[in-house]
Amino acid sequence: MTESMTVGVIGAGAWGTALAQMLASDGREVLLWALEPELVDEINSSRRNGIYLPSAELAPTIRATGALSDLAGCSAILAVTPAQHLGKVLANLPEHPRDLVLCSKGIEAGTGRLMNAVAAEAAPESAIAILSGPTFAHEVAAGLPTAVTLACSGGEAQWDRLAPMIARPSFRPYYSDDVTGAEIGGAVKNVLAIACGVVDGLQLGQNARAALIARGYAEMLRFGEALGAMPETLAGLCGLGDLVLTCSSTSSRNFSLGKALGEGQSAQVLMADRRTVAEGAHTAPVLTELAARHGIAMPIVAAVYRLLGGAPAPDIVSELLSRPLRSEQDGAA
Repeated sequence: MTESMTVGVIGAGAWGTALAQMLASDGREVLLWALEPELVDEINSSRRNGIYLPSAELAPTIRATGALSDLAGCSAILAVTPAQHLGKVLANLPEHPRDLVLCSKGIEAGTGRLMNAVAAEAAPESAIAILSGPTFAHEVAAGLPTAVTLACSGGEAQWDRLAPMIARPSFRPYYSDDVTGAEIGGAVKNVLAIACGVVDGLQLGQNARAALIARGYAEMLRFGEALGAMPETLAGLCGLGDLVLTCSSTSSRNFSLGKALGEGQSAQVLMADRRTVAEGAHTAPVLTELAARHGIAMPIVAAVYRLLGGAPAPDIVSELLSRPLRSEQDGAA
């Protein structure tokens, strides 16, 4: 297989490794960049990623590398680094006209930029697309049925290039040209998943979690529409679909973080001790700031921000429950 047909994946965490495994399931060559030299060696020698995805035996056509220069000739690259490191990593990627599919979910701290804006500055020759949706890494790696949104800044021409490369019998992309909506859904749901974890940790019940998902979705819609996202996008896989998944299971890193907070553990200790990244913890402060700047009511997001700052979970819940009664369609609540 020629180098131009080889797909690159930047980031060998659980999600990046799962995507590499999915792409290699039809025999395609996949170059997987990992930051840690020992992880590169482990993947190449034992076909395992024992740190981040121990359940999967990796396909023989996956080759790990620690050199971004090895990906220079790839015509398509999936970027799966943590959102806060995306710009720095892409800036070190050799420039080449290519499709760059962003698979990280978050908003850049300090600037408030979505990942497509970060990538456009760091890799200006690339055509940007967003892959987002309800995707637990271990299920994708195992070949279980999964559907995602593939939002293409280059429209249908880019979709025609990428869809055949990404689609597999058990991995089904759906087209969108709403890059903003696809990004906002993935970023906001991470924060809401922390809130749902808190509900679980406090043992507040299924009714409370369902109510929080619905009210959190209303916040996602308000924020998305204010920034130009299409409501139909946020009602799809990358918004509501992803929200339901990550607000319902400890397989979600964000939900697990919230559950621990609800059980009374320290946010500072939890964040310092986590090997894998709960992106919602980084997104909550900047999302709260952006909402305030645009005059968008997002009380659940603001509550998560305060929880991460050390506010006791029972006090935050009491404050949310004592908010003034109003119409369910009220855009100010």
